[in-house]
Amino acid sequence: MQAPINIALVGNPNSGKSSLFNALTGLNQKVGNFPGVTVDKKTGQAEIVTGVTANIIDLPGTYSLYPKSADEYVTYDVLINQQSSDTPKLVIIVADASNLKRNLLFCSQIIDLKIPVIIALTMMDIARKKGVEIDLDGLERELGVPVISINPRKNKGIVEIKKTIDLALRSQYSVPPRDFINNQALAPQVIESVKQTVTVKSDYAAMHIAVNASELTFLNEQQKSDIQNILKKNNFNKTTVQAEEIMQRYARIKHIMKATVVETDPLQKQLRSEKIDDLLLHRFWGYVILLVVMFLLFQSIFWLASYPMGWIENGFGALSGWLSGSLPDTKVTDFFINGILAGISGFAVFVPQIMILFGLITILEDTGYMARISFLTDRLMRQVGLNGKSVMPLISGVACAVPAIMATRTIENRKERLITIMVTPLMSCSARLPIYTMMIALVVPDIRLFGILSLQGAAMMGLYLLGFFMAIFIAAVMKIFVKIKEKSYFIMELPVYRSPRWANVGTTMIEKAKIFIKDAGKVIVVISVILWFLASYGPSSRMHPIHEKYEKILAETPAESPEAAVVNKEFQSEKLANSYAGILGHSIEPVIRPLGFDWKIGIALITSFAAREVFVGTMATLYSVGEDPENNNATLREKLTAATWPDGRPVYTTAAGLSLMIFYAFAMQCMSTLAIVRRETKSWKYPLIQLIYMTGLAYICSFIVYQIFK
Repeated sequence: MQAPINIALVGNPNSGKSSLFNALTGLNQKVGNFPGVTVDKKTGQAEIVTGVTANIIDLPGTYSLYPKSADEYVTYDVLINQQSSDTPKLVIIVADASNLKRNLLFCSQIIDLKIPVIIALTMMDIARKKGVEIDLDGLERELGVPVISINPRKNKGIVEIKKTIDLALRSQYSVPPRDFINNQALAPQVIESVKQTVTVKSDYAAMHIAVNASELTFLNEQQKSDIQNILKKNNFNKTTVQAEEIMQRYARIKHIMKATVVETDPLQKQLRSEKIDDLLLHRFWGYVILLVVMFLLFQSIFWLASYPMGWIENGFGALSGWLSGSLPDTKVTDFFINGILAGISGFAVFVPQIMILFGLITILEDTGYMARISFLTDRLMRQVGLNGKSVMPLISGVACAVPAIMATRTIENRKERLITIMVTPLMSCSARLPIYTMMIALVVPDIRLFGILSLQGAAMMGLYLLGFFMAIFIAAVMKIFVKIKEKSYFIMELPVYRSPRWANVGTTMIEKAKIFIKDAGKVIVVISVILWFLASYGPSSRMHPIHEKYEKILAETPAESPEAAVVNKEFQSEKLANSYAGILGHSIEPVIRPLGFDWKIGIALITSFAAREVFVGTMATLYSVGEDPENNNATLREKLTAATWPDGRPVYTTAAGLSLMIFYAFAMQCMSTLAIVRRETKSWKYPLIQLIYMTGLAYICSFIVYQIFK
């Protein structure tokens, strides 16, 4: 079998490129980074025909070969740079048939690079609904490259495109001998001089190197200097050349459209998507519907997840009780039940909510509604120094801040991108969900309004909205202090409404659950084991007197008497307070006590900096170590409800619960987020600012809430 060849997938955003990538590669995919940049590199292998395997490279979507964002520069570099390891032997251009004129501009530019090209036309069904019929054979003749109709969502046209790839690789299709337009005439002296300086395949590639020489990483300093001299010598004006090129291309595209496209209804029928948009994008009702959708989403998270969460919680409680009664009372048993099992139960109970959250988000994305949310909120975003493109990272932050911050690469404006990065962690991510769920269950009554609307679900929505509006407020403040002046524009292709792909929804739910269990679970169990050790052992100078004191008292107390149970509980409590964990917790308690937090919560605040969801695992371990074995079948919620201060007051009052939720709504309790901010901004300055302002904001707001409600 020959070595895999590189095939690049390119196209406008929302053209169906990712669907074709998934159809060609299936599960044989991986995500890395392009060399030298932090932009995702999504690749996968596909068998084209027997004995021929291809590396399919899914390049970021772009509207033309004139890049503006970091993502678009990656696509540009791969197509222009002929020395890269990612240089494609063949390019598949995915074009939206329902917006053919705009898509053909990008197609014509790539054709003129003299790289073998196949055009894959998607959304032919939507084009027909618009009253548009396309002569595929005629279009193929006019462009000089193969044109295939596909529907990757339904796996149609995949066999045909693989056959066409095979024919193209065997040189059955040649690169068009003539340029789409006369590129040489645009800047003849410059193009010829650049071709003598850099090895290129076409006049058009030479012109692009002239336009973007300073940005191209594959040129050495001598080549860049030579090209700058060429441009000065010939008084090259790139703006004028680009404008002339685009005008000539659209003139040729107009001729091709006239020859190959028939519009049976010149006015075009109003599609169902457009009719739905009249309501969902309405200046008033659009926002009302958005709030209703968000409310139903959080209601569903509580309502649908309550049953499996109850089964898991009770199952772990019963298992712990059974093991405590069945296994010998040794340190190994204590380590297994109160270290490992308590840690696992601390995150396993929240898997149903994680799955439901991601499933619902996937449905919103798949149906096309998520893009409408960006459109709706663009006006609000602009008032605080952002734009509609900032909404997608903020919404993605509901899942996880790390990929959300990486998604800001599509924002061309540097100021808007930086502000978006700085406020995205304020969005309540899925790691906060276990903390919210636990605290809401403790302090918010399970009351049903009108028999169906859950007060706990409303509280959950309130926390998510609080994060969003705080992000908007902080963005408005940062708009004043960030001194970068650039104009920005928000242009977005709204995808048509489609029914969700339920298989895709199910796959996403399962994959996200696996990631949560593997990544968060691994950290939680490790920290739980460390905590078990810290909570079970302490300095001998402290622990030895406690053992002597209570061994003497227990020896004088009847074993089965109620007094013995009380003494034993005091013994375990005093051991925990004087353990390494207890010493650490009590040392920080004075700082957090004004927030309503005790020393156990203090330990959880420290450990959860590794990952927010570790908080629940930490509490599960701390409230398991030192427990009476007969009480091991109690759930974590029951243990927290029974927790008291030394004077007998309950720890988890309404004021303390609200204070803790507010703290985690605003605090930067995630090392991974700080690391990704450092990588994206290429400076430690911004993650440090983020850590300081978010921690300060969390402390102040938490303090105010506790003082009001206590």
